[in-house]
Amino acid sequence: MEHYVKKIEGKDTHDFLLNKHYAKRIPSISWAFGLFDEEELIGVCTIGKPASRPLCVGVCGPEYASKVYELNRLVVNDGLPKNTLSYFVSKVLKMLKHEDLVIVSYADTGMGHHGYVYQATNFLYTGQSPGRTDKYMPGNKHPRHYSDEYSHLRKVRTPKHRYIYFTNKRNKELRNALRYEVQPYPKGDNQRYNLGDGIKTKIINRETGEEFYE
Repeated sequence: MEHYVKKIEGKDTHDFLLNKHYAKRIPSISWAFGLFDEEELIGVCTIGKPASRPLCVGVCGPEYASKVYELNRLVVNDGLPKNTLSYFVSKVLKMLKHEDLVIVSYADTGMGHHGYVYQATNFLYTGQSPGRTDKYMPGNKHPRHYSDEYSHLRKVRTPKHRYIYFTNKRNKELRNALRYEVQPYPKGDNQRYNLGDGIKTKIINRETGEEFYE
């Protein structure tokens, strides 16, 4: 039987997101989709509202900020055919075509990713988001748990390739509101990671200059 995609409950993604995706955290989930082989869930894709209001405004302006969502997690089991991820994403986008959304997704340069799945599914490439540092909490905890005890430590966020997709192709007004310049797709060798591996994040001690990875 051919693989198929259907909407699932957000809670049904948790095993994949916590144990198989490298981020090891549950993001904002507005829509969740599962990739199935018969009755077995073999992959998940989630789309949610970005936490950053400036990001939402920056894509197409404040008047369209409510339409901006992020494809924030995509993970499938190992050993599936090479085109499985692009098949999965293309089916998800088709299921959202009546929602009139602006979907943003990122490929992390720090993980050696270039975004070939998004290139194969006709996302627009709009360059790299700048690298930055964030508040640090041990164990990859969310910044809302931030404690002044760790104020001297910052975690490094590597630049990310930024991709944009408009689900409603007939909404020319929304497409014309895009504030980013569309650029040629980046190329290069992708780095692979083993399913279940976590991110190794660089931490900087601002007082001593010491660096370590967690």
